[in-house]
Amino acid sequence: MAIAVEQPAASPARPAGARLVSVLGRLAAYLQAAPLALILGVFLLAPILMIVAVSFWDYDFARLYPDFVLTNYAETLGSWVTWRTYLNTLKYAAIVWALTLFIGFWVAYFLAFHVRTATMQMVLFLVCTVPFLTSNIIRMISWIPVLGRNGLVNATLIEMGLVSTPVEWLLYSDFAVVLAMVHLYTLFMVTPIFNTLMRIDRALIEAARDAGANGWQVLSNVVLPLAKPGMAIGTIFVVTLVMADFITVQVMSGGQSASVALMMRNQMSLLQYPAAAANAVVLLVLVLLMVAGILRVVDIRKEL
Repeated sequence: MAIAVEQPAASPARPAGARLVSVLGRLAAYLQAAPLALILGVFLLAPILMIVAVSFWDYDFARLYPDFVLTNYAETLGSWVTWRTYLNTLKYAAIVWALTLFIGFWVAYFLAFHVRTATMQMVLFLVCTVPFLTSNIIRMISWIPVLGRNGLVNATLIEMGLVSTPVEWLLYSDFAVVLAMVHLYTLFMVTPIFNTLMRIDRALIEAARDAGANGWQVLSNVVLPLAKPGMAIGTIFVVTLVMADFITVQVMSGGQSASVALMMRNQMSLLQYPAAAANAVVLLVLVLLMVAGILRVVDIRKEL
């Protein structure tokens, strides 16, 4: 006896109208993304590609020669002076990052958990931003009459009898550079951490306290783990700003210290654009590696 096998019904062909709607939907998405892609391509990608291209050019004291040579990278990576400059820049970045993270976290923690009203939180946060209404250079130079040989700090120390002669290392030193950078960049750490702390569900803190946790246990087991995305974003801001800063190093060290950005600035003043471009590419790769390392440790997508 023959057994009839029922064949599955063929799926109906997709109507032409539905296909047209799908194509138009994808086209609309591409059109919406096109302006941003164009802006990023023109103002971000194209300049980076130009810098990479120029880094392979040759040059002399008067002209640039479009070419493909590795001399600029060989001189950059093969010079001990360059390595010391990079290490000095990384030293600044590490010290400033640690200080801004410590100060920024506690300022943000105070604003988020110890200021009760949202109005007062916003008022105090705006007070933190008031110095940023002036130029970075003005705020940086304002430290000179405070830290100078005849400045406010030395005059006070001598008046109190704590020292007999002015303290020399307060100004035109690594201390002055780090102090100015911490002053300039702490807000870039406060803002993302404060935003993260404000998103923490207060019920989690109450639950930890109900479970018997004391203040430090709540801080270490609840607040700090949830604040990591904000700290990571602040770290990216501060590290990239410090790595690219040259005017603070030049002014506050009195020309006695160096950074990669200052070295590039000096090369450009001498019309050594390919050498400066090679240093810029190396610095960009280094910063991108640092940012990639941060992103592997902390997932910041929930904050974006």
